[in-house]
Amino acid sequence: MSDVLLHLIVPTALEDALAEWLLERHDVPGFSSLPMAGHGSSEHSMTLAEQVAGRSRRVLFLIALPQVEADQVLADLGGAFAGTGLHWWLVPVLSAGRLD
Repeated sequence: MSDVLLHLIVPTALEDALAEWLLERHDVPGFSSLPMAGHGSSEHSMTLAEQVAGRSRRVLFLIALPQVEADQVLADLGGAFAGTGLHWWLVPVLSAGRLD
């Protein structure tokens, strides 16, 4: 089974809770997170200030792991973070490595 890159986009208020949740999992080897801005037509999920600015603040988590583990993480996220506006997608990892 090949590796995938799981992208998780969450409201900034969930950053710490999701980071802690991921750190407690034995099937998540590590992850990266970074601030980002969401742009689009999801005005119903934006505050008035975000609507005026044309973007909403979010946090992006990136996790490279095998497909089977990603599927389990997603299933567990559905229980732990249901109704929070968490957005996700998976992409295949064609190649990866480390330059030392």
